[in-house]
Amino acid sequence: MFARHGFHQIAEKVKLGRFIIERLNSSDEIEKLSMPVRLRMSFEELGPTFVKLGQVLATRPDLVPEEYINEFEKLHDRVQPLPFNIIEEVLREEYGNSLYQKFESIDAEPLGSASIAQVHKAQLKTGEHVVIKVQRPGIIQKINDDLNVLYLLAELIETYIPESHPYNPRGIVDEYFRTLEFETNFVVEANNIRRFQENFKADEHIVIPQMYMQHTTERVLVMEALPGIPLSQEGALRQEGINTDEVIRLGLKAYLKMVFDDGIFHGDLHAGNFFILPHNKIGLIDFGVVGRLNTRTQAAIANMLLAMSKEDYERLAYEYVDLAPFTDRVNIDVFAKDLRELIAPYFGLTLRNVNLGKVLMKSAGIAARHHLQVPPDLMLFFKSIISIEGMGRKINPDFDVLKYSLQFAEDIAKTHFGPQRMMNDMTQMARESKMFLNALPRQLNFFLRKINSPNHAFRLKLNEVTDLKRSVESSANLLFLGLIIGSLILSSSFIFVHPTENHVMGMPTMSFIGYGIALLVSMIAFINYIRKP
Repeated sequence: MFARHGFHQIAEKVKLGRFIIERLNSSDEIEKLSMPVRLRMSFEELGPTFVKLGQVLATRPDLVPEEYINEFEKLHDRVQPLPFNIIEEVLREEYGNSLYQKFESIDAEPLGSASIAQVHKAQLKTGEHVVIKVQRPGIIQKINDDLNVLYLLAELIETYIPESHPYNPRGIVDEYFRTLEFETNFVVEANNIRRFQENFKADEHIVIPQMYMQHTTERVLVMEALPGIPLSQEGALRQEGINTDEVIRLGLKAYLKMVFDDGIFHGDLHAGNFFILPHNKIGLIDFGVVGRLNTRTQAAIANMLLAMSKEDYERLAYEYVDLAPFTDRVNIDVFAKDLRELIAPYFGLTLRNVNLGKVLMKSAGIAARHHLQVPPDLMLFFKSIISIEGMGRKINPDFDVLKYSLQFAEDIAKTHFGPQRMMNDMTQMARESKMFLNALPRQLNFFLRKINSPNHAFRLKLNEVTDLKRSVESSANLLFLGLIIGSLILSSSFIFVHPTENHVMGMPTMSFIGYGIALLVSMIAFINYIRKP
């Protein structure tokens, strides 16, 4: 497939050229297309696993060049619906003969169809109207087969294409595997929904569908059918009594609560998963992809937004440095300068003309170029901001996500240094100090027993210790030769001033020999010096 789209040279480079069958079928028209376009076309033909991989890569400007991201954003997870008899067979495999003892009816016409699952309306025997999400048969095996191929390709690329190392191909496949592992287990998604229900139980304006855990399995998800209309459908905002400004305010408030208060947020909140319900209520569905943020990352996101609002690019750079694994290869001044060149041209414009999410994604790409590894959940947050902005502008073209977000960011920054937070931090510090002091006597006793052991020896390992050893040895040799040369010259000079019978070239024979040996040794020492590594 890749060879047919003009990638046969890469296949040959990774030692797979002998397996290419379709190289000659690569047309001149295909060869004229850019590499990102050809790669996107290859993913589309290879099926759902590769389509989803492209969608994941589209959210990682820290790993993928911008021209590839622009192409991967065109990938859509739309597939032909399966006939209902195939879906019904999956349901019978899960429920056995009790299928129609649990369900009064199941609508044969699907509500939606994607690469992993298909969604149908249904009614339980107890009368509730529900939606069932049914996993496509054989999809797990297909994904596993495709992942095995991806792991093989990643390993070959890392082995034979050294310039790929900064992009960490195997790491990308590992992250993708973890994403799919959770997305294909509907029990995990059901638990995510339960978490969000708990978090929003006090908010009457946000509706999370009721879960029916007794009917949910790894391959079938059963949840309440929401009475509203998804934002992606025409007429969702024209329902009676809907106030668009109120909807957008409540929706963004709910999202920012997920990010800054709960530490768990919807990672795929597009218009199809955002329902407009009567009385300005909002319903949220599809919690297969969620992001999780610890308090450190929550505070960093708040500080990033505040830094952008105040054009404090050095602070923004330090937030990236603090979140990424340690590296001594980053130059803060240059990094902050690059961030300024990216963001400053947009400053002062309304958010109608600026996409905050894409600016944040590009800033992550700059961080990667400065050798910083951006956490995946932070990248998922940036991607979700893009979706939020898209929905916001669908409701109100002048939607300004930064203006709304800054209010929450300032509250988070204050909370981070507020009395309650400081008290919590002090309590945590006291708890950790107590654990350290309890363990200290045992650790100290172990250390003393170790160094008092007759078989113990301290080992000091230094970088470049071999070079240091070579330098010391070379210096000692030169010093030794210098002493010999000096001794020969002094001895020859002492003999020179005393009269003798035998002379060579007007000087005593022994002096002549001594000076000659000194000259020879000096030449040897000089040659060794200029030849040393």
